[in-house]
Amino acid sequence: MFITRSTLSEQILKGDYDVDSSSDEGRKKLVLRAQSIGYMSDQQPSASMDLNKEFPELNRNLYPQIEPYSTGFMKVSDIHSIYWEQSGNPSGHPVVFLHGGPGGGTSPSNRRFFDPDFYRIILFDQRGAGKSTPHACLVENTTWDLIDDIEKLREHLEIPEWQVFGGSWGSTLALAYSQSHPEKVTGMVLRGIFLLRKKEIDWFYEGGAAAIFPDAWEPFRDLIPENERKSFIDAYFKRLNSEDQETQFAAARAWTKWEMMTAHLLPNEENIKRGDDDYFSLAFARIENHYFVNKGFFPSDSFLLDNVEKIRHINTTIVQGRYDVCCPMMSAWDLHKAWPEADLKVVRDAGHSANEPGIAAELVAANEKLKNIIKKDGPSNE
Repeated sequence: MFITRSTLSEQILKGDYDVDSSSDEGRKKLVLRAQSIGYMSDQQPSASMDLNKEFPELNRNLYPQIEPYSTGFMKVSDIHSIYWEQSGNPSGHPVVFLHGGPGGGTSPSNRRFFDPDFYRIILFDQRGAGKSTPHACLVENTTWDLIDDIEKLREHLEIPEWQVFGGSWGSTLALAYSQSHPEKVTGMVLRGIFLLRKKEIDWFYEGGAAAIFPDAWEPFRDLIPENERKSFIDAYFKRLNSEDQETQFAAARAWTKWEMMTAHLLPNEENIKRGDDDYFSLAFARIENHYFVNKGFFPSDSFLLDNVEKIRHINTTIVQGRYDVCCPMMSAWDLHKAWPEADLKVVRDAGHSANEPGIAAELVAANEKLKNIIKKDGPSNE
């Protein structure tokens, strides 16, 4: 495809080009291509310099595994207590990690996206997920409850403001939280954008994604009798909330395996095996389904897009896998169009998972970019 000088100029200056983020080779090729058509002339050296200045020095490798320096449980309601932990630098810049699902919980590997010398890394399990109690509980479990929990945790840890990091459902929650409390957010890194609109739910749970993964779809579909297949979300809701525990477990396994089998560009057997874990699957499937049946507890289908104005000023990077089947790129693109100020990074060789090499590299680099901005703008509290 022929790229004109003006088109390439827009791509370079806006960052709207596919990135093979496992290395810097893609960017080098882009610079060379620009030079070859005369874009990088003596009269316009700044774009080349900025490109070289912005990217090569950024670390793109996951940091080593670390252990928390403090952990605890916080009672957030008469019913729920949430698990939280802190790792990295106790005096560093605070960042809160919002996990996916909802219902997915956190894992030790989540700490590795952040420089532990610079960041004070806060992870917590949302209501009913991970180590939080009661397990898989749907009572008093809404988006707005979770937003209140995030604020309670921030206050409990005596943090004035913090960076927010979230992928998949974590991006949904990050957007909702930041729109509710924009003054508490110093920057955001979002991955695998999920706006919880009807067309996104229908795509993944009502047969759209089955066109790409028909083999993975059949076990999910076949658990439901044909006369109930007008709405798989509703049919699974019935089973995930059955009084018979084995009926719940069977539905939870099918629901979870469907998502795990589609989350990577290349199949990840370790991830797929999580669907066999009844304890994990029950929380993952029940809580996800509960939120989806209730449309995320948002007042309108386009709620998160309609409220972008509240967060337009927040320095944000959006990382999106080109071949994400769980949260297709249409949502990241819609968010990008509504919020062009945010930096969109499209990883051309990735699906949905944060653990795919290209996506992990872009997430680390996005945190490094925000770290550099914080260092440049003034002394952090490290």
